[in-house]
Amino acid sequence: MTTRPNNRHAVFTACVDIIAVVLFVAIGRRNHDEGTAIDGIAIVAAPFLIALVGAWLSSRAWRTPGSMRTSVIVWLVTVFGGLELRYFVFDRGTARPFVIVATLVLGVLIVGGRFVLNLRLKR
Repeated sequence: MTTRPNNRHAVFTACVDIIAVVLFVAIGRRNHDEGTAIDGIAIVAAPFLIALVGAWLSSRAWRTPGSMRTSVIVWLVTVFGGLELRYFVFDRGTARPFVIVATLVLGVLIVGGRFVLNLRLKR
């Protein structure tokens, strides 16, 4: 039997997810010498942040923010939804290396970030 998490856990988890997406974009832009200006980060992060909202809604992540199942669903929907939005709506590239890097880095940041948060909140 699982217990229902408090709102604080869901809010902190949402913050971890948002930070993960923004950090992924900021690091990527910096590594490609595109700068770290807020507007540039916002434009690149937008499709992934929109997909993140969709991931939270479709998985009802606020109900079980600490579960591994929810973490994996949020990660995969964010990555692949973000890539689809990036290509079809934002008219940006989705080269194979970018897809691989986005999948791996967001996996580490979202799932790993949630894991660390869960450890901290259980103390």
